[in-house]
Amino acid sequence: MTFPYDRARLEALVAEVDKRMSDAERVSREAAGVQLRTKGLSEADYAEISRYASGPGAPRELRDLARRVEAGELTWQDVASGERAGDEGVQRALQAGVPELQRAYRALQEGHDPEDVAAAGNPRRGRDDDDEPGQFTEDAW
Repeated sequence: MTFPYDRARLEALVAEVDKRMSDAERVSREAAGVQLRTKGLSEADYAEISRYASGPGAPRELRDLARRVEAGELTWQDVASGERAGDEGVQRALQAGVPELQRAYRALQEGHDPEDVAAAGNPRRGRDDDDEPGQFTEDAW
């Protein structure tokens, strides 16, 4: 039986796995150094997570995780504490949010206000912040 990959391709795949493992270890070390301002999330925080995760704006992977929570397979506390960090579904759900987390991290590093950064990730519907119409019609002006 022949191996379906040539040696160069196999080495490239191994190098990619090694890089991802190294990145995961680095992020884990950084996360271990984070000092929380509070003793954890409140019940209201978990309710908000659940509401968002079950909503239409959540990534599919997060909605899948929310269905598992609703089915009693795990809890949001399990996810938030890191107890279920090895679970593939938890990893997929968290990975789906990485681009948004990276955007927020960059904004915070640039000195943007944390409340503004959080609000930017959760845009308001409608245009109640100004006097301009949300849709233009012939008689709008």
